[in-house]
Amino acid sequence: MMRNAKAGNKTVQQFRDAALPWLDDAYALAQILMRTEVDAEQAVQDCYLRALRQFDGVRGPAVRCWLLAILRAVCRKRRGEMPGRRATPTNSTDYNATTEHCDAPTIRQLIGELPAPLGEVIALRDVIDLSYKEIAEVTGVPVTTVMSRIADARGLLLAARRAANKAPPAGRTKPTVLG
Repeated sequence: MMRNAKAGNKTVQQFRDAALPWLDDAYALAQILMRTEVDAEQAVQDCYLRALRQFDGVRGPAVRCWLLAILRAVCRKRRGEMPGRRATPTNSTDYNATTEHCDAPTIRQLIGELPAPLGEVIALRDVIDLSYKEIAEVTGVPVTTVMSRIADARGLLLAARRAANKAPPAGRTKPTVLG
C-alpha cells in the first residue's frame, strides 16, 4: 500500500513539474475562450484535473500543446459548442497595425469577439506565441487551416480596429457645418 502511495506522489510531482510552467499560457487562452475570469479559472482547473488523470509522463514542450488541447476541449464543452463551426473568411491585412495603437485589454476584447475558431488560433499565435505547427497540434486541424484562420482573424481584427477608430467616442457627435 505504501508503495502505491509513493508511486502516486511521484506521478503527481512529475505532473506538477511538467504542467505548472504552462499555467499562465493555459489561463491566457481560457480567458479569451471563456470570456469571464470565473469561467476561465474553472476551465483551467478542469483542464489540469483532466490532464492529471491522463498524465503518463509526457515531458518537455509537448506538455504545453497537450495541456492547451485539453483546455480547448474543456472550454468547448463548457460553452456547449459544436465542433467544426467556421467563420466566413475575410481578406487578410497586416495585423501589426492593430496592436500598435491599442492596449492589451482592447486586443483581448477584440479577440474575444471573434468566432471561436478564429479567436483561439489568433490567441494561440499572438498571445501565447505558439508556432503554426503547435497550433495545429492543439486544434487538431492542418497547418494550412491554421494559417488561413490566422489570416482571417487578423483581417477581422484590423477591420474592427479601423471601425473603432472611425466611430466617434460615446456621447460625442460630429460637429455640424452650417452654411
